[in-house]
Amino acid sequence: MSDAELRNFFQRYIDALNAHEFHRMTEFIHDELTMNGHPVTRDDVIAELEGHGDAVPDFTWRVQDLAVDGDRVAARLFNKGTPAKEWFGVSPTGATVEYAEYAFHKVRDGRFYEMNYLIDAQAVQRQLVA
Repeated sequence: MSDAELRNFFQRYIDALNAHEFHRMTEFIHDELTMNGHPVTRDDVIAELEGHGDAVPDFTWRVQDLAVDGDRVAARLFNKGTPAKEWFGVSPTGATVEYAEYAFHKVRDGRFYEMNYLIDAQAVQRQLVA
């Protein structure tokens, strides 16, 4: 993929996430991949996303910065939502949270084969109980 194609691919991935069309991850993620250093399946990723979507029905991802280098994508995202169910071990309080996520993914044959992300879970918990 060219840089422009990879940027477009990543934006389509974010658009699918924001539409909570997690079943569309077959378009973006290989059947088996490495996530944060551990082997997982695409079904594992979908289940995790569905869990977030269930707990936080208005959850959104917003791309703030995006860098492409060969088969690699690095993104700084801002995530936002109001939990309706327990999330990150905290019962819903009506508080809306917004936090940064850093994502580093690799693409092969038009889909992610390695996905790495980092969020500050303690910052999220602090917002939820504040």
